[in-house]
Amino acid sequence: MKIRGALLREMRRPPPYAESRPIEIAELELEDPGPGEVLVRIAAAGLCHSDLSVIDGNRPRVMPMVLGHEAAAVVEALGPGVDDLAVGDHAVLVFVPSCGHCVPCAEGRPALCEPGAAANVAGTLLSGGRRLKLNGETVNHALGVSCFADHAVVSRRSLVRIEKDIPLAHAALFGCAVLTGVGAVMNTAGMPAGSTVAVVGLGGVGLAAVLGALAAGAGRVIAVDLSDDKIALARQLGATEGFNAGAPDAVAEIKDATSGGVAYAFEMAGSTKAMETAYAITRRGGTTVTAGLSPPGANAALEHVVMVGEERTVKGSYVGSCVPVRDIPRFAGLYRAGRLPVDRLLSETVRLEDLNAAFDRLATSQSVRQILTFD
Repeated sequence: MKIRGALLREMRRPPPYAESRPIEIAELELEDPGPGEVLVRIAAAGLCHSDLSVIDGNRPRVMPMVLGHEAAAVVEALGPGVDDLAVGDHAVLVFVPSCGHCVPCAEGRPALCEPGAAANVAGTLLSGGRRLKLNGETVNHALGVSCFADHAVVSRRSLVRIEKDIPLAHAALFGCAVLTGVGAVMNTAGMPAGSTVAVVGLGGVGLAAVLGALAAGAGRVIAVDLSDDKIALARQLGATEGFNAGAPDAVAEIKDATSGGVAYAFEMAGSTKAMETAYAITRRGGTTVTAGLSPPGANAALEHVVMVGEERTVKGSYVGSCVPVRDIPRFAGLYRAGRLPVDRLLSETVRLEDLNAAFDRLATSQSVRQILTFD
């Protein structure tokens, strides 16, 4: 079938993207789903810094590629062997397919699925196949999803069915921002109620972490960012305090306000400076969790003797250490109960033709979560 999608032919075109136009809107051929695959109509897709890091070359991927990894969709056709879904089902797409058989999957850590990671690096679906073409040329898939298009073929292992009462524009955020941010708090950190928490970096994932900390019963939630506007938004969402990370004495002020630091600090900005700040404001015996993706080769300086002498814990968190088939319904239940108002993270809706300018807004921190729709 013919589809319209956002094609990236090459990385590292310079901003502003509204002028250099790295994203081309193309008519592509989408093949039928193969065994264990599903054809979906994309209803809504979120614009994430992980997409931006492919455009600017900080996260190199094989080219050409149809972008997009955070989405909600409607099932339109089932490939051979898929018998647990029905046409018309609503689903959240997940950007790490899990084979269910490798060592991490067997240990209950599907975010670390080894065949899934290999497929994502290669630009294929979990099966190793590619279902996109442009004028007969094979086109790669972004993280097995490629949701910046009106339709996609994905592995059955790349989606989780959801109830139809959740608006699809809100459900899209569960595929990345919510899994990563809320999961980092509830799964990776295992934060107990009453804890003092700081979130460093208040993009879509960071603000989802703020919401997750509040839903988990944090006693204090401190919002840290370079943008006063994002700090103000975090306060509106329920953060108890806010600090601008650009202030010369920001670390000292946070430690003073928390009597030596927070029990749990979450780095969500994807920069080594943010990681160093998060570590510096973690108290003795505390835990620093990082879910931000810095460019390959970037190293943060963490003083070894402090880690030992203060019994610090540092944890990486990928996809929020989530088991999507368990956690997406769990987080959706919190959303329905009003305890996880992820809809408040939405900045604006955009069209395919708006994507280059939309990524300029994301790159300059003018938005939190823009949503691509196909109405």
